[in-house]
Amino acid sequence: MLYYGSSLLVEGAAATAVMFSVRPVIIGLTIVSLATSAPELLVSLVAAIKGSEGISLGNILGSNVINIALVLGASAMIKPVDINPQVARIELPYMILVSLVFWVVCLDGTINRIDGLILMALLVAFLAYGVLTASDASDKQENHTPNQTAGRIVKQSARIIIGIFMLAYGANFVVKEAIEMAMIIGLSQTFIGISVVALGTSLPELATSVVAASKGESDISVGNVVGSNLFNICLVMGVVGMLNPMTIDTGLHRFEFPFMVVIAVMLGIMAWTSKGVGKKSGLILIIMFFIYILVSYIK
Repeated sequence: MLYYGSSLLVEGAAATAVMFSVRPVIIGLTIVSLATSAPELLVSLVAAIKGSEGISLGNILGSNVINIALVLGASAMIKPVDINPQVARIELPYMILVSLVFWVVCLDGTINRIDGLILMALLVAFLAYGVLTASDASDKQENHTPNQTAGRIVKQSARIIIGIFMLAYGANFVVKEAIEMAMIIGLSQTFIGISVVALGTSLPELATSVVAASKGESDISVGNVVGSNLFNICLVMGVVGMLNPMTIDTGLHRFEFPFMVVIAVMLGIMAWTSKGVGKKSGLILIIMFFIYILVSYIK
């Protein structure tokens, strides 16, 4: 289910980018990442409303680490992932900045409505930038515009929508089963959010980015991860903060918050120095993922 859903989503997104002469990375940063972040939004919002703050926040912290360490790491192990120079210059630094802002607004032990508004404002700025830079200047083919028929638009939109629904259904099934198993074992809510739930809600990103990388769509793979991390913080935590302010376990500032920022900076360094994530770098990221889970469990 996850594989076929991600294949449809990637193929539909790539075709849409070509059809409208939009940079593929922008499709990955917006449509694909918004779609794959839907599970995080639903899980974190419902968890916050039900008073399970540990699961709500842990899900976002864990997902953002998993998206980089496991998702991009696994993608690079299958096929090296190239990172567009513009992404390395603008989108990645912005993701790092948003991660730092998120940590700062949480230092007082709460996510309140003002914090939510700040995060949503950062999302609006990001989306505005995406709209302004969406055009693919390198696309020299002149036959795109005449071929943008209603039939092609409907076809690619249908592939994207079906892919989203398949991903959502598959991820929801895994998350429900994983939470039940973790509760039976007796794990804490925060650790369940950081590990089991975060891994479950990140399955759409994992499936989509791995498939995109294997198909040579590095821009969609990277854009999906960077965009998902931005949506997780700005949209998910922004909505949670505005609709259901919650308290934060201050113990998360000792490891989970700093690790989220460090892994984002590591990706930035790889992009700035190597222009991508190779197999060795992918292995390092996967090792970082296991270190994160292990330390979160024993601390």
